[in-house]
Amino acid sequence: MFATANPSQAYAKIGIETGVAAANPHKLILMLFDGALMSLGTATHAMQQGLIAEKGQAISKAIDIIINGLKVSLSSDDTSGLAEKLAALYDYMADRLLSANLKNDKKIIAEVSGLLRGLRGAWEEIAREPAVVSASRKAA
Repeated sequence: MFATANPSQAYAKIGIETGVAAANPHKLILMLFDGALMSLGTATHAMQQGLIAEKGQAISKAIDIIINGLKVSLSSDDTSGLAEKLAALYDYMADRLLSANLKNDKKIIAEVSGLLRGLRGAWEEIAREPAVVSASRKAA
């Protein structure tokens, strides 16, 4: 027959897929930040429990979200230099997380989590701007 996945994981996967399908671009970026932060929380917990493989998987997932989600989503049309600075920051975060994995260092994970929370908060504020809210409603 079929291999049965963990029911809570299957439910979470459906919830995420449904959220992605219904999300506007700003919401999608917030979801990427949330996913990276959740992975770093999982990595910290795994590190505390001595679960080396799980820690490595969680850190790898966070790096993947940062580089292949957040960094890739940066606008190539940006003339202000902000996208270039954010790209460099995302690269820095990925490098730090590689170091955290190698050194088993929770402080580095906390550092990157703090950076991500700060960027997420700024992105959340941008999403509240009237022009963005209006554009999101038109797209829905």
